[in-house]
Amino acid sequence: MTIHIGAKPGDIAETVLLPGDPYRAKWAAQTFLQDARLVNEVRGMLGYTGTYKGHPVTIHGSGMGMPSLSIYVNELIRDYDVKTLIRIGSAGGMQPHVGLRDIVLAQTASSISTPSLGIFKEFNFAPCADFGLLQSAHAAAIKKGTTPHVGGIYSADVFYDERPDLNEQMVRHGILGVEMEAAELYNLAARYNRRALAVLTISDHLATGDSLPSEEREKSFGDMVEIALEAAFT
Repeated sequence: MTIHIGAKPGDIAETVLLPGDPYRAKWAAQTFLQDARLVNEVRGMLGYTGTYKGHPVTIHGSGMGMPSLSIYVNELIRDYDVKTLIRIGSAGGMQPHVGLRDIVLAQTASSISTPSLGIFKEFNFAPCADFGLLQSAHAAAIKKGTTPHVGGIYSADVFYDERPDLNEQMVRHGILGVEMEAAELYNLAARYNRRALAVLTISDHLATGDSLPSEEREKSFGDMVEIALEAAFT
């Protein structure tokens, strides 16, 4: 057990999927895992462990934003020796060719700052995904009949952004979408020599203002979870 995770030794699998929303963790575990059981509910952050095609998997909420994710990922790595961490979550599209329901595989994750800024100081570290996971996720998406977008994303510190000038530069430089967690996940994976990837579903678009109705999200998010699970064990 840790300060924020009440799971006992052996309750957490070496492979963990990390949705931000704890209730999305519950839904994904009950939908895609066999024999899923609750292993954490400290502070309402739900975590479930089960199996996928015989492989042990934990699906655990990370909360919103990099500071929250950093707490859980640090404890998952240092106290439970997790080897593979895959973020599954929603993102806002930024490029014209990135549409609602599309899958984005985050090759890199840019940011203004992360919880790791205190370590890096003036050094601009470039956090990136594990190539093996990225390659496997791309193959899994193609097998499902989905053509994912692969490239850079932006991990923001704020949800209600008031920097249209920055958004313009990100679009200009090919950033596919914006979310709030992946950059610090990639930082921590690099620091502790673990595998990490962010598999994202576009739920809204910054340029058009379009958003995915809640009743239509489940299937698209389901594709994302399956792609992440297949990538972890290919």
